[in-house]
Formats: sequence, C-alpha cells, structure tokens
Amino acid sequence: MSPTIHLAQQPEADELLGRSPLAALVGMLLDQQVPMEWAFSGPYTIARRLGGEDLDAAEIAAYAPDAFADLLKEKPAVHRYPGNMAKRVQLLCQYLVDEYDGDASAVWRDAASGDELLARLKALPGFGEQKAKIFLALLGKQFDVQPTGWREAAGAYGEKGCYRSAADITGPDSLAKVREHKQEMKRAAKAAKKS
Repeated sequence: MSPTIHLAQQPEADELLGRSPLAALVGMLLDQQVPMEWAFSGPYTIARRLGGEDLDAAEIAAYAPDAFADLLKEKPAVHRYPGNMAKRVQLLCQYLVDEYDGDASAVWRDAASGDELLARLKALPGFGEQKAKIFLALLGKQFDVQPTGWREAAGAYGEKGCYRSAADITGPDSLAKVREHKQEMKRAAKAAKKS
C-alpha cells in the first residue's frame, strides 16, 4: 500500500508521489530554488504533459532533449529554471535506466544499510550530500524504507520529531514548521556572515 504523502499539497500530485518511486525522486531533484510544493507537484505535471498517469524513466531518458525542455517550459512552468531542470531530470532517468533497468525503487529496495543507501542516493545525478540525506530521511520516515542505520546515515534529517525538511512534512501544519525552520537557518546564516 502506498503511503499518504503531503509534499505537493495537491491530492493528485501527492498520490503520484506516494505510489511512484520515480516521481518521488524527480520531485526531490526539482526541490531547489522554488517552493517545495511547486517542486513536488512537478512530477504530476510532467506525467500529465507526457499523456499518462505515471512517469517512466526509459521514456523520459529517450525523449528528444529540446522537446522535453519545451514540455517543462509550458505555462505554468514546472520549475523556475525549466530548461536546466529538464536536462537534470533526463540525466537522472538515464542513470536509472543504465544502473537499475529504469526501476527507481531498486535504488533502495535491497540496500543493506543506511550508509549503502546514502551512497546510492549520492551517486544519482543531481543528488549531493544534503539532498541525498533529506531523501534518505523521507524514505525512512514516510515510505517505511528503513535499512539498519538509516537515521544515522540521514544525519540531522533522520531525527525523530524534527521539522527540517521535506522528510518531515505530513500536512499543512508541519509544512509551516519546516518553513519556519528554514527561515531561522537563513537568518542565522546572514547573522554569521555579518560577524
């Protein structure tokens, strides 16, 4: 059974995130320099524009790059930087095709430990250390993917009862708490630069 996800704050988009491992990965990839809901509704928008109800890594990887970029640029755009993100989504999908036969869930399905899963996530195109840790925490907290040591591998994002990232959003209240935490972090960073 698929988990109930609330990252896009739109029922259809959240339903896709809950049942499609590729959609969840693409949403996480898009989650930069735009509001979280915009990023995580992106996979649903892409699926609809491709004429389907789901995403297919092989289909996206094989899509003509200019045509795929145009798909993401259609109004409303999937991201603030749709051309750049179209390339990143295609790179991610090509990697999944090459390394996992296009099966996004294979990235985590048989990971023996949190450290192994973190290494696999960091190997994904567009997933640096922080994004990989956030996604690892999201898998553990909301998708019940919990290899030994997953919380430790996710670092602070794996902590229980925190509101740091997408991993902690289960509805509008937790979204507000995550936003508040991010604003506090920005203020602290600005203050540190001034001193």
